[in-house]
Amino acid sequence: MSKPIPDKAEVALEYPDKFYVGTFAHSSRFDAHLDPTGLALTLERPGPEDVRKSIHMHLNWGLLAAIIDEIATNIAAIPKDDVVHREQLHESVAALHEALKAP
Repeated sequence: MSKPIPDKAEVALEYPDKFYVGTFAHSSRFDAHLDPTGLALTLERPGPEDVRKSIHMHLNWGLLAAIIDEIATNIAAIPKDDVVHREQLHESVAALHEALKAP
């Protein structure tokens, strides 16, 4: 079941002869779920055909773990006074940590 995007996502896809960029904001929706091999993520922007768009990504477990490691290594890039975003990340990571401890 998709949920409203609480903030914003920007996606860029670059090919040798083409470049696509899209923004997904509050009017967009997302779905993230786990399957046997990793994380499936979908971002959808509803609307008429000329503005409607979606992206679908799948990250296998190893890549997902490497991304989380990279985030941890670079977390200092979030300013110390950006309490709201730091707290959002802290709560989400704590929930993930607790979920991983469950049998």
